[in-house]
Amino acid sequence: MQQPNQVNEMQQNNQMSNGLQGHNHGGHELFDAHEVIAGIISMLDHYQLYEQHVKDDELKEMLQRQSSFVTTMYNTIVQSFQTGQDPMIPTQKYEMTQSNEVVYGIKPGMPKKPNQSVSELSDKGLSAYMLSQTKSLASLLTMTALEMTNPVLRRVVADSVPNFIEQSYEIFLYQNKHGYYQVPQLSAQDMNAMLQSYIPVQQQGTLQ
Repeated sequence: MQQPNQVNEMQQNNQMSNGLQGHNHGGHELFDAHEVIAGIISMLDHYQLYEQHVKDDELKEMLQRQSSFVTTMYNTIVQSFQTGQDPMIPTQKYEMTQSNEVVYGIKPGMPKKPNQSVSELSDKGLSAYMLSQTKSLASLLTMTALEMTNPVLRRVVADSVPNFIEQSYEIFLYQNKHGYYQVPQLSAQDMNAMLQSYIPVQQQGTLQ
């Protein structure tokens, strides 16, 4: 006959086992998920620091909008990570507000150097820091999604990648419009030569 303590212990073990089966996370995946979540927290923390020094209203509005969106994303990822189930708030789609027209060409400017004090922080530098954050997370989430075992968490992380890409593009367009991120071009002759470097092939059918 089983003692009460033995029965309770068996019930606890079964609950733990069922819980782990529901989560079905691999060890490597847990470390990667922690890195992703920590990276998102780092972005949100840095955005709070940047906001104190941003002067341009347009950039400040963009920073606040991206921060609000990523906070919701953070909650969605954390919930799917902890439960292994579909989150209450599904992955959202980030909509940028910048025009996608790019200014091409290089204009001479002052050489760059590290700031010597916080008072030298500028919208040019702050927007560059923001771009660094979003680009890093786009790469990190992509690599993480490739090695996820939990199907729900994998989908949530993978679906979040386009949002960081969109935010990065929005910041780039803002920088480009203000001359902070200049885009050089090849000559028309060189560009055309590069564009004509490949030709399509005829599909040969299904490979055996």
